[in-house]
Amino acid sequence: MIVLGIETTCDETAAAVVERTPEGGARILSNIVLSQIAEHAAYGGVVPEIAARAHVEALDLIISQAMTEAGKSFADLNGIAASGGPGLIGGVIVGLTTAKAIAMATGKPLISINHLEAHALTARLTDNTQFPYCLFLASGGHTQIVAVRGVGDYVRLGTTQDDAIGEAFDKTAKLLGLGYPGGPQVELEAARGNSTRFVLPRPMQHRKEADFSFSGLKTALRLEAEKIAPLTDRDVSDLCASFQQAVVDVVYDRLRAGLRLFREQYGAPTALVVAGGVAANQAIRTVLQRLASEVGTVLVAPPLDLCTDNAAMIAWAGIEKFSLGARDTLDVAPRARWPLDQLAADRGALLKTAAYK
Repeated sequence: MIVLGIETTCDETAAAVVERTPEGGARILSNIVLSQIAEHAAYGGVVPEIAARAHVEALDLIISQAMTEAGKSFADLNGIAASGGPGLIGGVIVGLTTAKAIAMATGKPLISINHLEAHALTARLTDNTQFPYCLFLASGGHTQIVAVRGVGDYVRLGTTQDDAIGEAFDKTAKLLGLGYPGGPQVELEAARGNSTRFVLPRPMQHRKEADFSFSGLKTALRLEAEKIAPLTDRDVSDLCASFQQAVVDVVYDRLRAGLRLFREQYGAPTALVVAGGVAANQAIRTVLQRLASEVGTVLVAPPLDLCTDNAAMIAWAGIEKFSLGARDTLDVAPRARWPLDQLAADRGALLKTAAYK
């Protein structure tokens, strides 16, 4: 089975061709990613209108490059998979509409892929990880602990109550006058700093549930920075180191809670899987490896180019879904929001509604 994948949910325009071999393995025949970092750097974050326009300008060429590199024609494809959400709705519309046009012109089946599900299934693309496994999804827009029990079968064990972990890194970088994207800049400064100089909180530490919170940590960092302003280079490095250590401690504690919940409900996980751009942070990867060893499982961390947004994961998720008989019609709608675990999302909405009454 050979599938073309298209990814446009944020600030990467991507297309890939992935093949499932007769033996059940996977081959990435091409994986083209065009980053828009330069376009958004001046604004300190992604501007949705700029992102959507850039997708329109680049996507046809990126798809052409992916097909050429793979050595395949549209006739060789068994299907078209595109991110249908969640994400910036303008970008999602561009990618899904393009996929619909290709499907209509070629007569190939179409499937709209949940971007989070694609992250969740990447470990099966890279490592053939067997179900059930525990996923730690950490990116600029998402922070979740998920029990991955099968294709389309996901149970959210924990999530952030406010900022995503990557968002907290980006906001910290912006506060301290560092460049964009913020995560790598904070990590670089942290390597030069003293992580014990500033005493910062560890939100939600030691709680039974496996949820996260980063807004209080971010506020505490801002208050510490204001106390000693104007900041020297040493101050910035020490603030970054103290912030990153707090995040690492929170991740370790919250994932321990998540793995405990996993074992109570589903038994031992086959692996602890990490996905999302924050997986590039080496301090976080180190603590995840330590945690996996302590609980007696293995850490599966896909290559960094497959942890961040890419189209190979979309194509692979398409293969997984197509293999089970899933298809979408051409009127499938793009979604700005698309929870991986709808039941958990519904419970959260009910609790918020009750809190306001």
